[in-house]
Amino acid sequence: MATRLILHGRVQGVFYRDWTVSTARGLGLAGWVRNLPDGTVEAHLEGEAETVEAMIGRMQDGPPRARVERIERKDAAPEGFSRFERR
Repeated sequence: MATRLILHGRVQGVFYRDWTVSTARGLGLAGWVRNLPDGTVEAHLEGEAETVEAMIGRMQDGPPRARVERIERKDAAPEGFSRFERR
């Protein structure tokens, strides 16, 4: 399965992307994460449904300095990524 997320809150300048890459790779997910100009973070996750759901649960908390206020979620088409990367 694949999903696209937009994370709102204090998610830039708090190592959120690096934490996301490390956590997603540890779970065996593929995809990417990037900062957006409006201060949000966008992520594309691909993997088994249970693993994607586990990752989204972890992303609600994020790294220690982050504060996630809201996660927007949309279904996405798998793009066939082989690993998880920071953009």
